[in-house]
Amino acid sequence: MRLIVISGRSGSGKSTALHQLEDEGFYCIDNLPVSLLPALMEKVSNEEFGLFQGTAVCIDARNAWKDLENFRNILNSLPATVETQVLYLDAQVDSLLQRFGETRRRHPLSTKSIPLAEAIDRERELLEPISSCANLVLDTSQMTVYELRDEIKQRLLGSSAGTMSILIQSFGFKRGVPADADLVFDVRMLPNPHWVKELRLKTGLDHEVAAFLENQPMTAELYGDISHYLDNWLPRYREGNRSYLNIALGCTGGQHRSVYLADRLFKHYQTQYPAIHIRHRELL
Repeated sequence: MRLIVISGRSGSGKSTALHQLEDEGFYCIDNLPVSLLPALMEKVSNEEFGLFQGTAVCIDARNAWKDLENFRNILNSLPATVETQVLYLDAQVDSLLQRFGETRRRHPLSTKSIPLAEAIDRERELLEPISSCANLVLDTSQMTVYELRDEIKQRLLGSSAGTMSILIQSFGFKRGVPADADLVFDVRMLPNPHWVKELRLKTGLDHEVAAFLENQPMTAELYGDISHYLDNWLPRYREGNRSYLNIALGCTGGQHRSVYLADRLFKHYQTQYPAIHIRHRELL
């Protein structure tokens, strides 16, 4: 029996994630009181719920604060037959403020005496007991609705129980390191194709950029070091019952060097790890 708990600050995409799971055949409940989780799991264990892929619940800060503090104990009280995953969504404060400004919706914790920015910060504190239990944390600051839905499908539904889901992504340091990255490799020491006029408007997926980088001795050395590290440690992560691993490679703009290396690593590992995905953040 599978249970996916979705939580996160308001405006981070919880409803989008829940709707995606509903489309995938999950029995979904929004804004569930934490204290009702054991009773819910007992109910959905009945035969009539067998047609669903599992149960997904959204838990937010509109819970009794004592119940939120007791979240880990409530999870631990569930039967051993329940396979639980906790997804925590978040975004940078500026992004959350912008989203509330665009939708003109009221934050659930804001009042006449509590401004929006303070409510967002308070919400983070209230949800800390859930975020600390999360198997997967996603920063949705730079994601569209469609990208978030794809992330849910790939990282929650793209692998079976006991399989480690791997995301290899390229990014540009000028827009910041991905907040949910587990391993970060800085590849800015490689010669930058941006400074070659003929390559500037191309990307690391183009043959001309790949040829340029492969002609640099440093590229083979760096790729060898990174792949050797991953060859050695990816099996250890998997043996440690790790469910997700986000490997991020960054260059200055996220257009050439990081894209080339991320794509090369993805092709190298895709036959070894069936639940592996690739994302080029700055090419979206």
